[in-house]
Amino acid sequence: NPQLLVGKEALAPKTLQELIAWLKANPDKATFASSGAGSPSHVAGAYFQKATDTRLQIIPYRGAAPAMQDILAGQIDLMFDQASNSLPQVQGGKIKAYAVTAKTRLASAPEIPTVDEAGLPGFYISVWHGLWVAKGTPKDVVAKLGAAVADSLADATVRKRLEELGQEIPAREQQTPEALALHHKAEIEKWWPIIKGANIKAE
Repeated sequence: NPQLLVGKEALAPKTLQELIAWLKANPDKATFASSGAGSPSHVAGAYFQKATDTRLQIIPYRGAAPAMQDILAGQIDLMFDQASNSLPQVQGGKIKAYAVTAKTRLASAPEIPTVDEAGLPGFYISVWHGLWVAKGTPKDVVAKLGAAVADSLADATVRKRLEELGQEIPAREQQTPEALALHHKAEIEKWWPIIKGANIKAE
């Protein structure tokens, strides 16, 4: 589930490059909503500041819903949010979307540019889902569960609904325990230095 960088409707910058330039010219002026300490949006905000050499006022909320309410009300400037949450507000013209943090545009919102297209190449963030079982679970059971999930994700109705929600489905060869283990390891290696550098701690 890729993230969208969204902003209140009244923000002057129209593109991501304009936004970054404005943030550089106005350090600590813009407010940025996080859905709580250590949340994906909090980590994304820290990553964004590091990648763009900007400074934001990160405001913690008790979840994405109250944060979105304040974006809609114009009380908060910016937020990284899951596409499935933000798309209805973007498509309703109530907030702005600057980019999707993925390599490809969303099937459900092809008008929103990718970060590569918008001027922040390689800035990929995705809230992803995996299934785990207890250590020592027999391999044949793991294989059976994995096959059932892969078959479900191949169903046309399931795929259509997930795409409508802004979800991306990995290729079938990436839907294996081995691929998940590699992805999990890569995510830890990417995010842990950012979390540690920003002194983000769970509360």
